Amino acid sequence: MSAQRDDAPRAFDLAFAQVLARREPGADPRVVDAIARASFAIAQGHAALDLDGDATLRDALATSRWVARPAADDEADSAMPLVLEGDLLYLRRYREYERRLAAGLRRIAAAAFDAGDIDALAPVFDLLFPRGARDAHQARAAALALRHPLLLVTGGPGTGKTTTIARLLLLAAAQAHLAQRPLRIALAAPTGRAAERMAQSLRIAVDRLREAGLDAALCDALPTDAGTLHRLLGAIHDRPQFRHGPDLPLPHDLIVVDEASMVDLPLMCKLVEAVPDGARLVLLGDRDQLPSVEAGDVLAAIVDAATTVADDAHGETLAELAAPIATPARFAGLRVALHRTYRQADAFDLAPLAAAIRDGDADTALALLRGGELRGVHFHEDTTDTLASTLREPLLAPWRVLGAVDADAPDAIEAALVLAQQARLLTALRHGPQGAVALNARIEEALAGAQRDPYFHGRLVAITENSYRHGLFNGDLGLCLRGEDGSVVWFRTAAGLRPFHPAALPAHAGAFAMTVHKAQGSEFDTVWLQLPKQPARTLSRELVYTAITRARDTLHVCASESVLRAALSVRAQRVSGLAQRLRA
Repeated sequence: MSAQRDDAPRAFDLAFAQVLARREPGADPRVVDAIARASFAIAQGHAALDLDGDATLRDALATSRWVARPAADDEADSAMPLVLEGDLLYLRRYREYERRLAAGLRRIAAAAFDAGDIDALAPVFDLLFPRGARDAHQARAAALALRHPLLLVTGGPGTGKTTTIARLLLLAAAQAHLAQRPLRIALAAPTGRAAERMAQSLRIAVDRLREAGLDAALCDALPTDAGTLHRLLGAIHDRPQFRHGPDLPLPHDLIVVDEASMVDLPLMCKLVEAVPDGARLVLLGDRDQLPSVEAGDVLAAIVDAATTVADDAHGETLAELAAPIATPARFAGLRVALHRTYRQADAFDLAPLAAAIRDGDADTALALLRGGELRGVHFHEDTTDTLASTLREPLLAPWRVLGAVDADAPDAIEAALVLAQQARLLTALRHGPQGAVALNARIEEALAGAQRDPYFHGRLVAITENSYRHGLFNGDLGLCLRGEDGSVVWFRTAAGLRPFHPAALPAHAGAFAMTVHKAQGSEFDTVWLQLPKQPARTLSRELVYTAITRARDTLHVCASESVLRAALSVRAQRVSGLAQRLRA
C-alpha cells in the first residue's frame, strides 16, 4: 500500500460521514469511518482511500446505499457520493476526474496524425541536432513529436527539457510549413513564475538557433510568451469551471505544459478535456519532484502507464528516429527520459547529490555532503537556525542590496527584480519556529528592524492566489519600493513591469523564505535549505530533491544526520488508480 498518513480525519471529514450516517439508521460503523477517511485522503493529496486488502470492509462498503460500484469506464451514479473500485474508495467527484482524465488521455494518444513527408524535414532536423554533437534522447523526443500526439518528456534538473522543447517546436513549425497548414502553439505552466521561466528559456534557445542560421520564419512562428494553465483554459471568476472544455476546445494544434508534476488531478482533467481532437499534447516534468499540493500525482501515473522509449536503437536519420513506436492498444502515450546534465556551471556539482537523494541513499548523500568535494554545495551539519549562527550575514547579504534600489529609476527596478531571484531560504514547514511564516518575519526584522513598515523598501512578497483582474498569479514575485508617491509593489507581468498599491494586492505573503512546495517551478542562484530540528510528516526524499534542485549555482544544506536520514527514508507516494486505469 502507498503510504497514507495515519492522522485522524478532520472535523469536516467526520461531519460529512455523520451526515450520511444520519440518513441511514443502523449504518455499519466501519462504513462511516471509511467514509470519513476517504474524505480525509483527499486533503492528504490522495485520489482515494486504499482499503489495503480489507475484504470485510470492502464487502460492507459494497452493500452501502452511499457507495456506487460502476464498471471501470462507466460514469458513477450521481446520487451516490462514494465509489468503490477494487480496493480504492473514492469520493465520487475525484473518481470522475480520474475516469474522465484517463478517457481524455486515451483519446488524445489514439488520434491519427498525418506526419507528412518526414524525409523532407531532414535538413532542418540536422541543423537543430547536428550529427556528432546531438543528444540522442533530445533528438528522439523532437522526432517522435512529429507523428505521436501525446508525448511526455521527463528529466531531472539541467537535462535540457526546455532546449528539447524549443527544437521540437521549431521542427513542428517546419512540418506545418511543408504541409501548408497553420500551427497554433500554446505554452503553459501551473504557476506564473514557471510560465515566465519557460518562456524566457525558450526565447534564449530560439535566439541562439537563429544566430546559428536557422530560418527566421521558423523562429518567428514560435510564441514568445507562456501563461498559466488557468489563463490558457479561461478562468471564470468565482467558479470552478473554465471557459474552454469539451464543448469549447482550445484553439490550438500543439500544447506544451511545463512543470507537469505540479498539476493536480482536477486541473489536468480539465486541461485534457479541452484539448481538441487531432491536437498534440506535450507534458514536461521531473517525476521525482514533489507531487502537486492538491490531490493526485498525475505526471507519475501517466509516466507509469506510458511506453518509455528505449535508450538504445535510436538510429541516426530523422526517419529512423521518428519511426512509429508500438504501444499497447489501450494507451498509446510515449515517454522519453532525458539524462545528460547541461545546466550546471563549472562551479556547481549537484548531480551526484541529487541522484543519491532521489534514490533515498542516505549513506551516499551524507558522505557527499560531508566530503566537501561537490563544487558549490555546502553542508552546515546540525545547524538548525541559520539566523542565529555565523551564517546569518551570508544569508542576508543578497537581500540587503535590495534596500538600496532607486525606486524612481525603471531600469533599476527591472534589475532589482532579477536580483530578487538570486537567493531563497527553503523550509519543509509553513508554521512553527522553523516554518516559512516565522522565518520570513525574522528575516524582515533583521533587514528593516522591529518597528518596520509592513511594506518596507526592499521587502519581497509572493502572490498566493490567482487574480485575473490584476494579471497576477500564484507564485508571482513582487518587490516593495518606497518612492516619491509612497510604497508600491513592483511585479513583472504579461503587460510588462507594473506597480501596485499594497492595499490593492490579492492575497500575498513574505517571500524571503518559502516552503519547498511554493518554490516548485522556480530557480534561484543560491538556495538555503533549512530542515526542521525533528522529523516531520511533511519530510520526504521528494521534498529534499525538489528543494536542492531549485539551485542554479550554490546550495547550502542545514540539517542533522537523523532528520536527513528520516526524510530520505520516506516516499511521497499518492494513492491513485490512474495508471492502472490507463493500462487496463
